[in-house]
Order: sequence, then C-alpha cells, then structure tokens
Amino acid sequence: MRYRPNQRAETRGHVLDAAGRQFREHGFGGVGVDGLARAAGLTSGAFYGHFRSKAAAFRAVATAGVERLRSAVELFRARQGEAWFDAFAAYYLGAEHRKDVAGGCALPSLSAEIARADDATRADYEAVLKRVATEVAAGLPGAPSREAAWPLLAELAGGVLLSRAVRDEALAAEIAEATLASLRKQAALAPHKTRAADRRS
Repeated sequence: MRYRPNQRAETRGHVLDAAGRQFREHGFGGVGVDGLARAAGLTSGAFYGHFRSKAAAFRAVATAGVERLRSAVELFRARQGEAWFDAFAAYYLGAEHRKDVAGGCALPSLSAEIARADDATRADYEAVLKRVATEVAAGLPGAPSREAAWPLLAELAGGVLLSRAVRDEALAAEIAEATLASLRKQAALAPHKTRAADRRS
C-alpha cells in the first residue's frame, strides 16, 4: 500500500485532536490508551506508533491546546482590530464555548491536570503560555508588558470553569456575563509598562 508523503503527519494530527477531546472531557485519569486509540479509530498498537505513552500524548495535547489559544488570539487581533479583545472575550465566555468542554480551550479544562503532570509537560505548557500572554498583551492599548495579560487570561479561564461547574444555566450565564463585564474594564485599564521583561524570558 502506498501512502501520501504527509499522511503520517495528518494521522498524527487526527490522533492528537481525538486525544485532546478525550483528555479535556474526561481528564488524564478518566481515559486510558485503549480509550484514546478507540476515539481516534486506531488499535492501541497503532496509537503507540504515534505516542509512546499516555503521558506523552497528554504532553502533546497540553502544548497544542495552548498554542491553539495563541493562534485564536492572533486571529481575533487580525480580524477585529482594536475591538479584538471585546470580541474574543465575548466568544470565549459565550454559551457555545462554555458548553463545549471536549472541543474548548485547554486553560479551563487542562490546567489543573497539568499542575499534577511531570516537569517536562509543565515546562512545555509554561513556554507556550508565555507566548499566549505576550500575544494578548501586544494587542492591548499601548502594548503593555506581558504582566497585563495574566489577570485577563486567569479571569477568562476562571469564568468558564465556574460557569461549567454549575447546573443552572441561568447562573452559568450570570457568571459569564459578570466576568465579561469585569474583563472589559480591565482591558481598557491595562497598565502601560515596558516590555523589556517579556524579551528577557
């Protein structure tokens, strides 16, 4: 059987996406290799051809998930101009994203799992998270330092996490709307500090 030159990379991407959905929905301890392989339409043996262990798959999922967030920020900045953060926060805290645990952002669904992961996974996550914060800060008024982005990212993730935790949809919407209002104020008042610290790390 002949394969296209990029077929393995495409298959790995499919496996990574399927594993990401499983980890975000069930957590690291809630799914095994058999479940990950089944979600990707593979045998367990074929899954090991892409990732040597469940931990290796989780490490790849964690970094890819946060990089996907950075790409989304970049896309909103390019398409929405100065209004990008308002549009991004409204989408992020909107019902569609809040209800899509499996397909949603890695920050609210995987950060607690990453805190318990091995050092290599945490280091990779940290590196990509810094890039997200730098991307966010670059789009704020006056392009402040990366420090200005941390409370915004924390409140975005926290608002989604809390809204997902409650059963009452009206309460979930209340949490999301209050978070969005707070974020709009914070983004408008982002401190205009030097970006030298960002360049050093």
